Amino acid sequence: MDNPNFRTLDLNLLRVFDEVMTERNLTRAARNLSLTQPAVSNALRRLREALGDELVRRGGQGMEPTPRARALWPAVRDALRQLQASLAPSAFVPAEADNSFVLAMADATGAELIPHLAATLEQEAPGVSLRVVPLLTRDPRRLLDEESADLAVGYFPAVLADLTARAQVGKAVAFAHELLYEGHYVCVMRRDHPLAAQTLTLARYCSARHLLVSFSGEPFGFVDEALTSSGRERRVVLTVNQFYTAGQVVSRSNLLTVLPQHFVPLIGFGRELVQRELPFEVPAVRVTALWHRRVDYSGAHRWLRDAVARAAHDAFGK
Repeated sequence: MDNPNFRTLDLNLLRVFDEVMTERNLTRAARNLSLTQPAVSNALRRLREALGDELVRRGGQGMEPTPRARALWPAVRDALRQLQASLAPSAFVPAEADNSFVLAMADATGAELIPHLAATLEQEAPGVSLRVVPLLTRDPRRLLDEESADLAVGYFPAVLADLTARAQVGKAVAFAHELLYEGHYVCVMRRDHPLAAQTLTLARYCSARHLLVSFSGEPFGFVDEALTSSGRERRVVLTVNQFYTAGQVVSRSNLLTVLPQHFVPLIGFGRELVQRELPFEVPAVRVTALWHRRVDYSGAHRWLRDAVARAAHDAFGK
């Protein structure tokens, strides 16, 4: 087949191609484009005929792109985004805006960031409102994909590893992220705990009874991963889904827990607690903002991301 004539190519077909490649799902692509699924299928057919390549085919996990589609997509995606940014820069004026945003984050993160964000709203965008919802998972991609939240802030190591791996092999990467700060976690116990007057050794730590903050409810977290890698384990006898609740429980029991160090002075009863360094190495807890790429060039969302980044800088100096 002859090479397609760019002068006669319907550029709307490239928009459909970009959305299908991003979502790997015709139904979601149609929804994002405000089109019917048959219209998306027809656009793909026309683009296949123009390019002489199947582009995508149905696979076990949705739509699987051909090698030609994988090679073509980065150029198409970047060109469309640059064109969108040039032709329709989002005219978001914070002082005049009345947008409403939904943020998903844990209570310990919100305790530091939300006061700074509230000040930003008051000073820059008095008509904008924020709704903060609990972060109940270490993988909030579905939440963002379904537009139940505009931005998720938290510790998402598995998500970032998956996004990096997908990008390295040319697969779709529908989410973007930005590091906000690195958190330091400490072991926390009540002031009269039997271990409070002793050196917290690894053996003593592992033999104690533990409370785990688990958003999913699973009794296994990054501390347990670190212990397992060194052939040790601890006994988790209670899980809760809030750091504040964990602090309250350990202040009245002989349980140990692990809390973000910055959060302990903010809970109002920090003097009742004793902090100890964990007696083993744990990876840095990198708190990240995660969002869907469909809002990359939204002026309103760019302002939101910048406001969150500034709040993190004010709180943690990053």
